[in-house]
Amino acid sequence: MHAVLDQLPFTRLIINTFVFAGGTTLLLLLFDSMTAFALARLRFRGRNALFVLILATLMVPFQVTLVPVFLTVFHLGWLNSYQGLIIPRATSALGIFLLRQFFLQLPRELDDAARIDGANNLTLYWRIILPNAKPALASLFIIQFAALWNDFLWPLVITNNIKMQTLPAALTLFSSQGGVDHAALMAGAALSLTPLAVAFLLLQRFFVQGVATTGTK
Repeated sequence: MHAVLDQLPFTRLIINTFVFAGGTTLLLLLFDSMTAFALARLRFRGRNALFVLILATLMVPFQVTLVPVFLTVFHLGWLNSYQGLIIPRATSALGIFLLRQFFLQLPRELDDAARIDGANNLTLYWRIILPNAKPALASLFIIQFAALWNDFLWPLVITNNIKMQTLPAALTLFSSQGGVDHAALMAGAALSLTPLAVAFLLLQRFFVQGVATTGTK
């Protein structure tokens, strides 16, 4: 344990990982829920074609787009920065799909009642749809937060400064060094899993509710 703390800026790495995983997940929930709301509750030409196009991106691995995205971030001057870490990962086709399917299950009567009271699309989205979608949002939060917390490829590519790296990326570099202390490496890996367990314990009620609700519709 002391070896990890002595050889790595552990506190800084934890903060970076929290900012990356937490900030990206919150932006992802916002953007994905807005897109899913438009696809599920609004009627416009080309809606289904747009949804199919979004689903098609699920077949494209992130590694395929890694180089052009990296070049874009490089030209923007966002290397070794939080915006470089967060913005390219701030949306997900999987999140849009999951939230769209959940939004479709909500009764249309909610929309009609809100519009009779004078609600516009933004009010309908913020005050009606999102409060009724807490189980789906919590489930997506856990899934994406866990995936981003354990992601090492993008932070490893976009950062070369130890003060901006995330914990998985730093542990990967630490493990590649000669004469590495494997006990210290395992201790660092165990510590890195603690926030995931805490997040699941805090949101498990919504997570289980979301799974149960989806299965009974």
